[in-house]
Amino acid sequence: MSAPSALELERRAFRARRSRRSIWISIASTLVFAALVWVGVVSAPGWHAVQQSFFDPGQAWQSLPSILAGLWLNIRVLFASAVCVLVLSVLLAALRSLRGAVFFPLRAAVALYTDLFRGLPLLIVLYLVGFGIPALGFFPRMPAGFWGTAALVITYTAYVSEVFRAGIDAVHPSQRLAARALGLGYWQSLRLVVLPQALRKVTPALMNDFVSLQKDVGLISVLGAVDAVRAAQIQVSLAYNFTPYLVSGLCFVVLAVPMIRLTDWYSARLARREQIGSVV
Repeated sequence: MSAPSALELERRAFRARRSRRSIWISIASTLVFAALVWVGVVSAPGWHAVQQSFFDPGQAWQSLPSILAGLWLNIRVLFASAVCVLVLSVLLAALRSLRGAVFFPLRAAVALYTDLFRGLPLLIVLYLVGFGIPALGFFPRMPAGFWGTAALVITYTAYVSEVFRAGIDAVHPSQRLAARALGLGYWQSLRLVVLPQALRKVTPALMNDFVSLQKDVGLISVLGAVDAVRAAQIQVSLAYNFTPYLVSGLCFVVLAVPMIRLTDWYSARLARREQIGSVV
């Protein structure tokens, strides 16, 4: 391999200098903006009262153990919901993509389900599932976390199944025809050819839905489940200080940030691969 020319070395040095200059400008502008915001907030007339009510270090430290214990319930509900949503969404998307008049009742039922639960607010679904279904008396007494998980699965399956269906529809029809020409049946073509391509196309959208699910697991507290939000509410009622709410919110942020950054990284990686033509 030949050594780069002097002109190429000069270009690389120029790009490196420009990159370092951009980094320093970004850092300086960020620090100036943060300082202006901080000065504006702390100079407000009611800052002292807000600081005592929402930013009390002693209350934060005192409430942290109970909030972390409740967060463990949120994490379990999150992963149980994510697995169930993934499986059910693929099934509903496959049913929605069935061809032929004989399958119209299935397609209509899935469409009605997705339209209904994408339109209903999650809070209403939580109340209907968490208080309505147990009142029917068909099921034994179950913990509030179970019904909260069921409500999350019902709602998010409606959203994610449409994401999968969009991915399936985005696969070029020639892929199905090629699979059938090779002797694969409908379900074999869907499983071996269509779904892998559809999953790759919709992975960023699925990861964003997972981030949204991470936040919404905090709503199961309305059913009485002692999660991070309900644990914070209990601490607030004991001390009449709202700092525990902030602590629980920060716990959810810490839980969500890795997935947010992973989503951004994967989206950028997928865009780069598509630009160089490595993705069909």
